[in-house]
Amino acid sequence: MQSHAQPSTPPAKRLALIDDPVFGLHGCPSGHPERPERLDAARAGAARADSGLQQCELSARPAEEDELVRVHDAAYIDSLGHLAGKSGYLDADTFFGPRSIEAARVAAGAAIVLCDALIDRRAEFGVALVRPPGHHARPSRAMGFCLLNNVAVAAAHARARGVERVAIVDFDVHHGNGTQECFYDDPSVLYVSLHQWPHYPGTGAATECGRGEGLGYTVNVPLSAGAGDATYLAAMQRVVAPVLEEYRPGLLLVSAGYDAHARDPLAQMCLSEHGYAAITERLLAALPAEVGVGLVLEGGYDLIGLSESLAATLQALGGGKPEPSTDALSTTHERDLDLVSRIAGNFWRLD
Repeated sequence: MQSHAQPSTPPAKRLALIDDPVFGLHGCPSGHPERPERLDAARAGAARADSGLQQCELSARPAEEDELVRVHDAAYIDSLGHLAGKSGYLDADTFFGPRSIEAARVAAGAAIVLCDALIDRRAEFGVALVRPPGHHARPSRAMGFCLLNNVAVAAAHARARGVERVAIVDFDVHHGNGTQECFYDDPSVLYVSLHQWPHYPGTGAATECGRGEGLGYTVNVPLSAGAGDATYLAAMQRVVAPVLEEYRPGLLLVSAGYDAHARDPLAQMCLSEHGYAAITERLLAALPAEVGVGLVLEGGYDLIGLSESLAATLQALGGGKPEPSTDALSTTHERDLDLVSRIAGNFWRLD
């Protein structure tokens, strides 16, 4: 009798989810936008996402000093240690409470754990739901709600583990000046940022391209206020995806800030949750299938926008098909992208 074997179904891809109760203990002053409720919203979005991914939960841990000093000055790490149990401000925006230093070290450690899970192929994708955020933290100082630079610590850890080329894509609405500073002269870490311009922190011009051996490995995509799904997708298609395809990273880390959402109170962008999903889909298409992708939570200050956008991102990781807005680009945003293409085209094939 002839057998008719049924084709086997490929196993579901895996999503590593990393969270810790200590992130909610990073207290905040009354009315501050970087509040614990943000994490509740992110958790709800992750729980609601119908991604089809096989989810595994990993435990966070505090980052060790030798892991932090790959990107931060030892004197700065030491100074933070003296603030444990105290409260105050490190700059006009960046507060700390009695458990904040602990939370920051665990947030950086969570990014490392995520990185290890992707490198060891225990998961194809991952998300670290952390507070405080990190991409403004500079090597020697806190800034912009950020104490330690979580994604930079993770990227440096990946390099220490032998990953030759690490890419960081930052779609937070604010430029990740701290991450850029950490790797500005380092060709082994590609930093690509899409952000509102001009806006806080005042860095991230298209002409900021790296330095020395790192020249060309910083790619800034500054966009005028009002950019929505169509503008961001055009930026992905014309600049970000071609750069990633040529660079061929062994690992992609995403500074996943959701404050470019149209609902967000701290910026003037018009992305929808469908736009975030489409960005994610385009990132995946630009990478070899074996490259792990890890998201590290950054900003996002409207709770609904944050929750829905994270859910849409995770669904896109699982192969969901987004339906972003198809509005035409404005003349202003066309000029933005033309400028970026001319500058980045000095270093990358953007045809």
